[in-house]
Amino acid sequence: MRKMIMAALATATVFGAQAASAQSTDWTTTSFRGFRLEGNAGGDRFQSQGQHNDKFGYGGTIGFDGQLGDKIVIGPEGSFWRSNKWNENCSGGVNGGSVCQKSFEEWAVAVRAGYLVTPNLLVFGKGGYAVNEQRKRFDAPVGETSYYNHGRTTGYQVGGGVEYTLTQSFVPVPVYVNAQYVYSNYQDHTSRQRVMGGIGVRFK
Repeated sequence: MRKMIMAALATATVFGAQAASAQSTDWTTTSFRGFRLEGNAGGDRFQSQGQHNDKFGYGGTIGFDGQLGDKIVIGPEGSFWRSNKWNENCSGGVNGGSVCQKSFEEWAVAVRAGYLVTPNLLVFGKGGYAVNEQRKRFDAPVGETSYYNHGRTTGYQVGGGVEYTLTQSFVPVPVYVNAQYVYSNYQDHTSRQRVMGGIGVRFK
């Protein structure tokens, strides 16, 4: 996970350097407004029972961006995320047996706010509410009772990243890429971290 975070930061640095050298300060050319639709993929870390497991994950985001003045971008978004073939942590029970906690898909709604460094480069943060489907199973040793619980848990989500527009605002469907880190903390003392990249389009 540390390597993925460093890779995301390196990507952001490259985007920033390119944008600073190539873009003008004509803020009317920015495309950071209107509806957006993107696909996401990257590293997923599910944490529970004092353990964690890292897997590849993927999902999607739909949102709307509005502008306050020239440089502030703000708007709501909804997202979906899942790890490939789910993500699970297992550990030994106190008196034997095993306890396994599995995370399925996550749905979230959030508000994203950012600052336009250039007309094509946005640095943003976000916060919101997340719902995660989970399963917890205890396979008991001989003489004890096993159990199986399957349900949903809720919590909060925070994150941040950078987003770069690849095409100018006069293109009918502007294309953008981003890199971001997202942390979700659930009410059953489990959590999730992910470092992911995204590619999307905007509809004005």
